Amino acid sequence: MPKLFTSHSEETYEDVERRALGVAAELRRRGLVTGDRVTFKAANSAGYVTVLLALMHAGASIVLLDHQQQESVSRRIAAQSRSRLEITDAETAGSATPELGSVTVEELTAAAGPLTTTEPAGLSFTAWRALPDALITWSSGSTGEPKGIAKSGEAMLRNLDRSIERMGHRPEDVLLPLLPFSHQYGLSMVLTAWLARASLLVAPYWRLDHAVRMAGSFGATVVDATPAVHLSILNLVERRPEMVSDLRKVRMYCTGGAPLDQSAGRRFTQVLGLPLLDGYGSTELGNVAFATPGNPVGCGPVLPGLDVEFTIDEEVEAGEGGGAPDSGIGEVTVRTPDLFSGYLADDGTVVPVTDEWYRTGDLGRLDAHGNLFVLGRKLAVHRMGYTLYPEVIERTAGACGAPVKIVPLPDDRLGSRLVFVVADPELRSPLFWRERICAELSPFEYPNRVLVRAHFPLNRNGKPDARELKRLALSSNEALEDRSSL
Repeated sequence: MPKLFTSHSEETYEDVERRALGVAAELRRRGLVTGDRVTFKAANSAGYVTVLLALMHAGASIVLLDHQQQESVSRRIAAQSRSRLEITDAETAGSATPELGSVTVEELTAAAGPLTTTEPAGLSFTAWRALPDALITWSSGSTGEPKGIAKSGEAMLRNLDRSIERMGHRPEDVLLPLLPFSHQYGLSMVLTAWLARASLLVAPYWRLDHAVRMAGSFGATVVDATPAVHLSILNLVERRPEMVSDLRKVRMYCTGGAPLDQSAGRRFTQVLGLPLLDGYGSTELGNVAFATPGNPVGCGPVLPGLDVEFTIDEEVEAGEGGGAPDSGIGEVTVRTPDLFSGYLADDGTVVPVTDEWYRTGDLGRLDAHGNLFVLGRKLAVHRMGYTLYPEVIERTAGACGAPVKIVPLPDDRLGSRLVFVVADPELRSPLFWRERICAELSPFEYPNRVLVRAHFPLNRNGKPDARELKRLALSSNEALEDRSSL
């Protein structure tokens, strides 16, 4: 019988369903009707899962926000999405004043009351499936503007059905996603567990020693995390070899959200005895390809029903394989029936996508056996499970009062370290600028190091010289570490 586990609780899925039905009834009592948009901003918890399922049963359009997101950004998103209700948790400050007000996860689950019946419960996602904007998530594109990505419930759930079939998730599995549930990857694993009727373990992904201990206590069989988190697990068990026993039941280590370094993957296999199974997808597309235990090569072949082409144009720079037309390397372009509905306009309406082929901005290729290899995204960096665009952060951080350039440096544990270079003719201290920069950013965007220069080095075109900035970032001893990001 599948269960929802946390460090201090254990519920059968039948009990979770009954509680979710109670939460859905409470939402109706508060005035929520099918199709209403609800801003959902909370940390991972059993209550999060219950409220998510209740919102789906109620046919709400769910606007997902990261619980660490700055309140000013959350307010702007709530206003643009025309949210009628805001749901947070006890630790997350409310950031909007919607028509139906704000309520916490804890208040909703308490209002649902105790479980007083053993009658079979039955959640229905029929209304949610039919909504073209059943799920709205937000990302910052290379244009620098945050974009609301609207997806239908049907596209979301259909894509997960394809994924479950490819990966072979089964009822006896215990899934351990070391990911924020408010992001595409983490959310997809919560719903994968529910659809496959596999147990779900909610563990603190920011405390990997605790999470690994929980994996042993509850018998985790599938672990999903970004490459940087998997590498941290590897470092942990190398320092504390006794913890390998806590992972004894794991049959699949799955990863995504950032390109996988092949040397790190080989080291992981040597120490833990299983390959890191890479996957590829995006919020707009859903899951596209997966490596499997039987074929742990690259990201594996694309899912049934999807097509992939590789577009080569002037934006594809020379890299692995040279990027030449005969190298097979190009921008990954995907045609899928699970494509998102469109982007959210300023007035809250959804501007539908019109092109059946979606250009991802990622470079990739297929091998002779049809396995997809994704080589990276030219403008994005990956850090602590987040995909960040330095140029976007630079514009936001510039409100600190001085021009800012960001140099991302590779880091085995975090994915990337961000070095902020501030152009300040007065040469005020890094601490002075750090305080002002952090006041403009969300915690997952904070600098790992701040350097101060009188001016940026310029290239022959009069633009900041990226190569020289990187040299400064690598050679400078002026460091001020942000401990909250380590």
